[in-house]
Amino acid sequence: MMYYVLLSGGSGRRLWPLSGERRPKQYLKMVNRENNSMDRCSMIQRVWEQLEEAGMAERTVITAGKDQEELILSQIRGARIALEPEGRDTFPAVLLSCAYLHSRMGATEEDYVTVMPVDPYTESSYFQALRQLEQVMSGRKEGVGLMGVVPTHPSSKYGYILTGDRKEGYVEVLGFAEKPEEERAEELIRQKALWNCGVFCVRIGSILQYARAYGVSAEYEKMYENYKQLPRISFDYEVLEKTEELVAVEYHGFWRDLGTWDAMAEQMSTDIIGNALLDEDCKNTQVINELGIPVVAMGLENMVVVAARDGILITDKRRAGRVKEVASGILTPPMFEERRWGTLETLDDTGQEDRSTLTRKINIYDGMNSSYHYHQYRDEIWTVLRGSGELILEGSKIPLSAGKAVCIRRGQRHAVKAMKDFEYIEIHIGEKIGNEDINRITFRWDEIELSRIL
Repeated sequence: MMYYVLLSGGSGRRLWPLSGERRPKQYLKMVNRENNSMDRCSMIQRVWEQLEEAGMAERTVITAGKDQEELILSQIRGARIALEPEGRDTFPAVLLSCAYLHSRMGATEEDYVTVMPVDPYTESSYFQALRQLEQVMSGRKEGVGLMGVVPTHPSSKYGYILTGDRKEGYVEVLGFAEKPEEERAEELIRQKALWNCGVFCVRIGSILQYARAYGVSAEYEKMYENYKQLPRISFDYEVLEKTEELVAVEYHGFWRDLGTWDAMAEQMSTDIIGNALLDEDCKNTQVINELGIPVVAMGLENMVVVAARDGILITDKRRAGRVKEVASGILTPPMFEERRWGTLETLDDTGQEDRSTLTRKINIYDGMNSSYHYHQYRDEIWTVLRGSGELILEGSKIPLSAGKAVCIRRGQRHAVKAMKDFEYIEIHIGEKIGNEDINRITFRWDEIELSRIL
């Protein structure tokens, strides 16, 4: 049987200011659904819907860091997530994924796993090619099978798979070339090299053997506890470059890596997202605006303009690949976060030596609730803007609706559940504010209501 893993790692700073540590690029609702060019979703939502259409989602796990769990569950309800206690590159992530499949999903060591990035922008034929990869590997006990994209043009953005003899349904792999210069890329294409799209297939037992070699249990919970014992190294360096039996299937369809703003702009079905205006002299220019104020662009050519809560970017498309490098020195906290229960936007953050204040606008999705928690170092003042909800405060249930306000003192346990379109302003006043002063008890609403009785 074949299982599938979506690797979701990294902070995605190449799409700053929309992406960052709290909102990696794969969760930005910037791409179009495959069957509806006007309905935008995130990269992870698009690929998950494609997996569902291909009948693969039931045997798929998403591997991601703990800080991405709420984002994933807010966009894919009921997703199975193999959580990493910390980021340690792709080799340990693949080991942990296979341990999860073996321990939690009943996969045997004789089953196979296909591992792929979480953010390919592609079409349904991509998943048909995955089935071809499954067929090629099903008769092999060892080795690794890759999927490579047949290049449409010489590109220095991608790595290349160097191919040898062609067999029935696959080609032999001779080696790899990492992001060559364009002239070298042209030569590689003439030699039938493939773009390396980061997809590979291997027997689960072959991967779990590596865990034992490093003295780590192949059982998921124990591997999680001893994750630091695994080396911080990529799967390519630890496995692929040391494997003699490498084969690849060719994918001839549409595929893009939307890792830079120029690539993202190419797939946009409109030149404007958000409140913006381009004059008639703008050419090949896109504007993305998630702020409430209007953005006007005049006479721009081959540009991308991004206005977000965390910053404003104006770049020539030829320089878009340097955004991560330039923005790496910006260390301000994120102003917008998405959680499984809703979103929060920071409106004001004023720090003082002995007392600070923080003002946030919080939206909780219908039927969702916050955690049951308390704060040690701050008080909170809530003012409801719209909708309705109910607050449980130290065992008492308080109905909330537009215009109502409530004060929550430090040490008081509380949680809120949205009934309809629930949005409120939350003001923190104290020695510690924001996410650093949260003591969570539970997320389950039935347990929270039970606490009122006990």
